[in-house]
Amino acid sequence: MTGKEIRKIVVDKANSYLGCKESNGSHKKIIDLYNSHKPLARGYAVKYTDEWCATFVSAVSIACGMTDIMPTECSCSKMIELYKKLGRWQESDAYVPSPGDLIMYDWEDSGRGDNTGIPNHVGIVLAVNGTTITVIEGNKNDAVAYRAMNVNGKYIRGYCIPDYDAVAERNTVSLDVSVLKRGSTGYQVKALQALLNGYGFNCGNVDGDFGSKTYTGLCKYQNAVGLEVDGSCGPKTWKSLLGV
Repeated sequence: MTGKEIRKIVVDKANSYLGCKESNGSHKKIIDLYNSHKPLARGYAVKYTDEWCATFVSAVSIACGMTDIMPTECSCSKMIELYKKLGRWQESDAYVPSPGDLIMYDWEDSGRGDNTGIPNHVGIVLAVNGTTITVIEGNKNDAVAYRAMNVNGKYIRGYCIPDYDAVAERNTVSLDVSVLKRGSTGYQVKALQALLNGYGFNCGNVDGDFGSKTYTGLCKYQNAVGLEVDGSCGPKTWKSLLGV
């Protein structure tokens, strides 16, 4: 997989939560996922009544098995601190984001000069078309919803940039590898699980352990795309998953 393909996994997972909202309690699964991850950032369990934009971003990271490059936090300020430690914080006005980058906002930005205030909100960049950025955010009007922003527009505090290329390098999958099946373990299984989850075929946690949930998710994927439904991942299934 390439860094671009890893980014798509994250974007697809974020999109799978679109419409979750407080009014019907569907946002609770996002917070529950965040709280299930250990260790909890600063030992704090998020409440259903808390602001949950950073929690949403972190839940996407957890669901995709990317917490090493997308560290979990429920505070925007603390999240920026974590990315600074990784050397992955960007606040240059000239920066044009890519899908999968995290965009930080400061609603007190006046638009006059560089914005260096305290961040109030965060989302995940879905797409950049010309000068328009499309973002998906948790807790936007108490729901997971889209927002359109201008590149280098008012209210943009900066960007957290997960190192997707590093994940791509360690998860590089050869189409000549041994077939993955029940009982298989390791990074390639994690890659399979992340892809299936990203496409909406739930495998549960991205843990590198090919168990019953991964088997079921894979079978559903194979059936949906017209492949032989054998519950194992060989070259034909890899080619389909990776779009090659």
